Amino acid sequence: MNRSITAFILCTNKDVAVKNAEKFKSAESVKDTIIVTDISASEYLPHYNYLQSDSITNTTVFKNIYSECNTEFFLLIIGDIEINIDKKALSIFTEVAKSSSAGLVYSDYYERLDNTTTEHPTIDYKKGSIRDDFEFGPIMFFKKDSVKKFFEQKINYNFAGLYSLRLSVSENYSVIRISEYLYSASKHDLRKSGEKLFDYVDPHNRDVQIEMEKAATFHLKQIGAYLLPVERDTNLDAEKFEYETSVIIPVKNREKTIEDAVHSALNQHTDFSFNVLVVDNHSSVSTTQILSDLEKKEEKLVHIIPERTDLGIGGCWNEAILNSQCGKFAVQLDSDDLYLNEHTLQIIADKFYQDRCAMVIGSYKLTDFNLKEIPPGVIDHKEWTDENGHNNALRINGLGAPRAFYTPVIREIKFPNVSYGEDYAAALAILREYKIGRIYEPLYICRRWEGNTDADLSIEQQNANNYYKDSIRTTEILERQKKNKYKSVQ
Repeated sequence: MNRSITAFILCTNKDVAVKNAEKFKSAESVKDTIIVTDISASEYLPHYNYLQSDSITNTTVFKNIYSECNTEFFLLIIGDIEINIDKKALSIFTEVAKSSSAGLVYSDYYERLDNTTTEHPTIDYKKGSIRDDFEFGPIMFFKKDSVKKFFEQKINYNFAGLYSLRLSVSENYSVIRISEYLYSASKHDLRKSGEKLFDYVDPHNRDVQIEMEKAATFHLKQIGAYLLPVERDTNLDAEKFEYETSVIIPVKNREKTIEDAVHSALNQHTDFSFNVLVVDNHSSVSTTQILSDLEKKEEKLVHIIPERTDLGIGGCWNEAILNSQCGKFAVQLDSDDLYLNEHTLQIIADKFYQDRCAMVIGSYKLTDFNLKEIPPGVIDHKEWTDENGHNNALRINGLGAPRAFYTPVIREIKFPNVSYGEDYAAALAILREYKIGRIYEPLYICRRWEGNTDADLSIEQQNANNYYKDSIRTTEILERQKKNKYKSVQ
């Protein structure tokens, strides 16, 4: 059989590295098996091949992998994860890579934890799959020729080596998922989905994020989707409004939290008129009754029950912003969250006029249900810069809260009628054409509790959410390429 594969095992755990090396050394299609590690080679048995590096995340190690590879294909086994794979799976990887324009191939896989094995599906790679946490699984299979452009790059990263590698491959080659469970891997991240959400804004990861942004920005320039910052001011006097600001609260079945949220909005102190629009998406009797009772006592509260019964959160937002009582600035408040204090609305409105922008995004504090701060604490998105935040927004999964919109602009764009990523889609569309104002002091309390919709999602729901956001990014990249009149080489 043709030995057309070199297997590189990127691992910091000696025992796991040796186990994986043994399995791939015995595969008929594998010519060489090389352990890539930051551990001294002397700690291994002498009959293993090594590629020692101070880091297994930097650019140099992946360029060395390219140089060491003497086969048509190579695969990376990434992480301290024990892999079980048979020769049939390697044949499938090889055949897909040979019969297609793929530079990178990956697959679904099984996860093992204790004595339990579960399916771990992945999702298809799209033009917009440029977030740095896209999950390929622990095995990535490359056609060596597809890496040549990356090898010739002069840019060096300490942390973004693999990320920049796969972005470079995607610029001229397809990235193909095999929807078959081709191997099994030990499960290594046991956190719930809600606990992983904020990894990318953890201050301890700041240096990593800066490098990831540089790699993503370089990629956007390569594919003609990079945009210069918008400098023109937004005309904030285009229309007249009865209210300066409206707090928008979409809600469905939040009897435990909705009253707190509404009072948080009503208690704002401002030098302008405002109201609170609660879009009650056909909630349970108790939630609707709470709102009906509050509306009778609070003249600033507008309780809206849509005629349609098929609305997601985005559809509820559209009901609010298109309502005749919506103010000049529409400010978000989720039905289980709170404003930090009574000055939030004033600070946001002032920022609109200070920056003459079409959208303002604040910062928030993570707490438990009882308002006790929980890690990582304040989420301020300080990775944002006025020069490049609109480009980096395509890499990250969120932009912060509270989000506030200049109503004439958001009425033109509107929200997609979904219940996940609706605000992200709207924000990306605004970023393309308008200035954004950022507030880095916390204005908002985001309560994390078991009632949150993203507290503990199944892998299927996580995949659906990620696939949708990748679709949003794909649309946005195509719009930016069109704006730049870019002709794709693919």
